[in-house]
Amino acid sequence: QVQLVESGGGLVQTGGSLRLSCAAYGGTASTIGMGWFRQASGQDLELVAAIRRTDGITTYADSVKGGFTISRDNAKNTVYLECNNLRPEDTAVYYCAVRVGFLLSSKSDTYDYWGQGTQVTVSS
Repeated sequence: QVQLVESGGGLVQTGGSLRLSCAAYGGTASTIGMGWFRQASGQDLELVAAIRRTDGITTYADSVKGGFTISRDNAKNTVYLECNNLRPEDTAVYYCAVRVGFLLSSKSDTYDYWGQGTQVTVSS
């Protein structure tokens, strides 16, 4: 059983930055893909970015390319999401998720474990 603990959310003004962290505990050797999803009020869950723990290959949603960066520290079993130039439309609950499968995936139902979520609010 893998437990994920997220941190780093908060309130920031337009153009500001936040760094989200997600630490994984227990059974992490089997987890390959690590991703960040977000869900804005009244909207569907969407992939923000994902990274493959073994080789660092990444994928991003078009809406965050150039502004957000996903990275991982395997020694700490932690994945990060650096969010720069934040805009009000980035306001959402951000969830960390991990999956056992090798291929990167943008589909939330292919992820096996989820964190509790952290709120990111961008004021205009």
